[in-house]
Amino acid sequence: MTSTTATARSTWAPSRLRPRVLVALLQRDYRIRTSYSFTIAIDLFVGLLDVIVYYFISKTFKGANTENLGSAPSYFAFALVGIAVTAVVQATAGSVGFRVREEQLTGTLEALVTQPVRSSEMALGMCGLPFLWATARVAVYLTIGAVLLGLDLSNTDWVGFVAMILAIAAAMSALGIATGAVVIVSKRGNTISGMVLLAMGMLGGAVFPIAVLPSWLQEVGRFVPTRFAFDGLRDALYQGAGWGGDALILGAIGVAALPLSIWAFSRGVHHARRAGSLSQY
Repeated sequence: MTSTTATARSTWAPSRLRPRVLVALLQRDYRIRTSYSFTIAIDLFVGLLDVIVYYFISKTFKGANTENLGSAPSYFAFALVGIAVTAVVQATAGSVGFRVREEQLTGTLEALVTQPVRSSEMALGMCGLPFLWATARVAVYLTIGAVLLGLDLSNTDWVGFVAMILAIAAAMSALGIATGAVVIVSKRGNTISGMVLLAMGMLGGAVFPIAVLPSWLQEVGRFVPTRFAFDGLRDALYQGAGWGGDALILGAIGVAALPLSIWAFSRGVHHARRAGSLSQY
């Protein structure tokens, strides 16, 4: 076996993840991200603006029927979880494709692939910083909601909250890594991924309950993965129970889909290496 063949095979053959490589990728992305501190502030400001907008929408319709809001005690509480989960979903499901495209445009993807980094490590490593940043944003949103906007978190099961965040990340990362595989091969895919995420948010009950949708869309919404994410996190935050089934379903999706998406990403890298298209954009 030639060294070239061995190298190509090593990029996609199943192997144990090396934590030090994942940490190195995380540190790299952190340094890049913090070099644009103004965009971090803008990102956080836009998120907080969303929280405030939905707070005043909730005040506008104060006293409205809350029957379809599940465990959320008010529309603001309902929408705040929608904003929080959407942040995590966008970070995990949209980050890899975005990062791959950025690497292509800046000409660093080929350099990264030639390093002793396995494709599985590259795929998961690209999810790391966006997930941590999204989690920090969720913490800020909840803190602002509880301290300044009267959000009641007295019944919160914090173990359930953490379990739901991790389950959401596991399930949605599979979509993000699969999108990254498409971007590597076709140089496109982020637009379609964004449309899918928007549809999943609307059908899953991000900022309005699926009960208000037409009956045929309600049936679709019941099977959308984000529905389990929204319902489970609301149960963990406002009811302190009932989140276990949703976490289990999302975890099962992650266990089933993550290996397939990582395999697809690895094959995408392998194909691009053989075709000599890693430097193309």
